[in-house]
Amino acid sequence: MSVIEIYLKKLFETKEITIPPNRQSLFEEFISTDSCKTLGGAILDIQKEIMKDWQAINEIEEFFDQNINIPNATQHKPYEAKINTGLNEIGNVEFIDITGIDELGLTFNQEEFKIEGSPTHSGDFKFNFLFKIKDKEQATFDHKKEMTVIINPDPKTLWKDIPSNKDADFWKKDDDFFSGPLGNRNIVVSSKRGRSHKNVGSFREDDYNFKYFEQNGWSVVAVADGAGSYSLSRLGSKLACSSVIEYFENEQFFGSDNVFDEQLSEFDKTKDETLLRNIEVSAFKDLYLAAKFTHEQIKKHALETSIKRPELFDNPKAKTPLDYYHSTLIFTLFKKYHFGYVVLSFGVGDCPIALMDKKENSTTLLNWLDVGEFGGGTRFITQPDIFHSKDHPMASRFKFTICTDFSYLFLMTDGIYDPKFVVEANLEKNEKWSEFLADLKGKNEDGIAVDFDKSNSEIALQLSEWMDFWSPGNHDDRTLAIVF
Repeated sequence: MSVIEIYLKKLFETKEITIPPNRQSLFEEFISTDSCKTLGGAILDIQKEIMKDWQAINEIEEFFDQNINIPNATQHKPYEAKINTGLNEIGNVEFIDITGIDELGLTFNQEEFKIEGSPTHSGDFKFNFLFKIKDKEQATFDHKKEMTVIINPDPKTLWKDIPSNKDADFWKKDDDFFSGPLGNRNIVVSSKRGRSHKNVGSFREDDYNFKYFEQNGWSVVAVADGAGSYSLSRLGSKLACSSVIEYFENEQFFGSDNVFDEQLSEFDKTKDETLLRNIEVSAFKDLYLAAKFTHEQIKKHALETSIKRPELFDNPKAKTPLDYYHSTLIFTLFKKYHFGYVVLSFGVGDCPIALMDKKENSTTLLNWLDVGEFGGGTRFITQPDIFHSKDHPMASRFKFTICTDFSYLFLMTDGIYDPKFVVEANLEKNEKWSEFLADLKGKNEDGIAVDFDKSNSEIALQLSEWMDFWSPGNHDDRTLAIVF
């Protein structure tokens, strides 16, 4: 008995038509006729089509009910999201296209089934996922599922840039940069107000200063980071840098004009370690006096100002007027001799100094950093106890270096060090300094490069623009001085 004949028997049963025994033979003959089989087959085909359409409609509703996860994007940042629709498990639904994302700066990669691009807007945006029932005419059976992509705003756009008050006491430029010759080398330096300060209209706390002394061939570079929690630290950092220069302007370098140089020449010939230690002692004496002079100059200014302008000194947590001026300080002196360079350095606080050799395959950290296990571990040139600390003797803050040549001498505040080196241990790794130099030369997400060519008249502006780099959580002032 055929499938159609079986179906026709069930059809009669469904209609509650009973075939008596004496008509059974006639019924069998009836359902086996060609016309009856044709009509019965047509009914079966119609039923199958109905069931297929119901299944497709049901699967479409299942697809509408699905929660398709679209990862959040960020404005102006490269975005790539593979779309998992579950279509492979829904046999009658066929994908057509995604629409409504082009105006967001995004495109649909149909081959890899992913949304990609760099969003130009921020907000919650709707787009459509177009699909149809398989084997049906597309124009008649198109369907669309509305979905949402959340594009977070570019964090940079959330920060304000409120100028500092030019009428305020001891105002200085929000941003400052310079490039030019420094003895037989060149210097480029930039000091920028941090985003955290721009956002509230407060001052740049960092500062720098430098000078070449033609009469003896020495160059001095100083960088300082004022402690932002102290109201006159912007002045403290400025005085710290200028006082270092002032000391060497008014004092003879390392004793008499010739003795120090003669001793260095003698050491170059003899390599006498005792002589070298005597040279270091002589140099460290002047570095100590320069640091002490700087401390006293800031102290003098603080006392005089507290008398003239007592209203500026209203912080009950400050023990003395000098506390209002808290600032770190690093400085270097370098000079070229016939045998190479002598580089002297001093540091108090958490700002590194580093010297990269001529071949750029070795970098030496020229100071140790005052960093605590937790925040607030730094020290300041304005703290009297640094000059007689047993834990960190003043002599340990000086370094004497002789090198045949160098490619770069770096001085920076923690606004550069924190985002670019992250931890103190990385300052000891040449590969991290190589990465830093590559970053400066354009290997960064912004593609901003500093061209270290002495004839490059735009180098200071390039460094200033490079220093606008984005680093989550790092929005402090940034100062970077580079001798090259």
